[in-house]
Amino acid sequence: MALIKTFSKRLIAWHGLNGRQGLPWQNNRDPYAVWVSEIMLQQTQVATVLERYPRFMKRFPTVKKLAAADIDEVLAEWAGLGYYSRARNLHSCAQQVIEKFSGKFPNDPVSLEQLKGIGRSTAGAIAAFAFHERAPILDANVKRILTRLFAVDGALQDKAVNDRLWGLASSLLPGKPQDMPVYTQALMDFGATWCTSRKPVCLTAERKCPFAKDCQANLSGQVLLFPQKTVKAKPLEFECDMLLLRHGDQVLLQKRPSKAIWGGLWCLPESAWVAKLQARPEDATLPLKDLLRLTLPHEKVGPLKILRQQIQRGERIKHVFTHRRLWIQIWNVEASKKYNFDSSDLRWVPLAKLGLYGLPQPIKLLLQGLSLVRGDDLRN
Repeated sequence: MALIKTFSKRLIAWHGLNGRQGLPWQNNRDPYAVWVSEIMLQQTQVATVLERYPRFMKRFPTVKKLAAADIDEVLAEWAGLGYYSRARNLHSCAQQVIEKFSGKFPNDPVSLEQLKGIGRSTAGAIAAFAFHERAPILDANVKRILTRLFAVDGALQDKAVNDRLWGLASSLLPGKPQDMPVYTQALMDFGATWCTSRKPVCLTAERKCPFAKDCQANLSGQVLLFPQKTVKAKPLEFECDMLLLRHGDQVLLQKRPSKAIWGGLWCLPESAWVAKLQARPEDATLPLKDLLRLTLPHEKVGPLKILRQQIQRGERIKHVFTHRRLWIQIWNVEASKKYNFDSSDLRWVPLAKLGLYGLPQPIKLLLQGLSLVRGDDLRN
């Protein structure tokens, strides 16, 4: 009980001396700016967000601008940040705010949580930072802090454990609403910089943790046992073929389904992903008809005559996702003229214009190499 009563004051005092200062989204009560930063910081390192956040805000300075933008423009700006559903949800949420709330974010966590892509913790952060609401957050850093402070056993995925952590997060809130922004930022900073996953300060002895005498995990010498870790399954491995079809300075791109991995991005036409059972021989070839059948199954194979029959085996790219790995075999083919395909999801794009399209990172790097050879710039 003593810790619960004093925690917020001690944490705020700690932040004044040791917290991160000067982040571009700090001390900002604009709910739009807070919301963008919170979504971008999900599963993305702060250093990366420091670079990309100002650029995104310059491109889409208001919720109205974001809502009115084309989704391809939003995905292009998001390219390289990963977890592209976040970008699609940002766009949808901005439109919801315009249509349902006349362009103004609601100030209570319950209403915020009804918006696309905003979960309970993100809703709490927006309410705390922008509206000084006494709303708790419970991201990965906060979960780690609380499980250690109170020696909370059990897997974080368990509902009972999650409910207990939300209860603790609510009980630790400061009494004064005006303290909510600095308290919430302090909580994030403490988990990200001091009570870290592998090298918390209590074990390195480089600095003195303000809660060392209260932390149940520290007192029992079990800091690294909290939170309880679940055994991760071995990443699944897949492989596919991709068609790099060029005509002069243009390349054929295909828009991916919105609900697929890399949903809504533009990519090279590809075959279905199949489980990687064994590596292909380095000298293996793929007949052109088979390649077109795999990568353009809904298109007529009639225009074979416009393709130069020589097919070249290109790069083999390994791309690592969170829970899977993908091996991509690139096949280079040239067309003697620009064939008009039936599908609107297939588009010839000049190399110099690729920066206007949201591309998966490995494909962006591949095409950037082609662009640099020509002296074009793939950046926006």
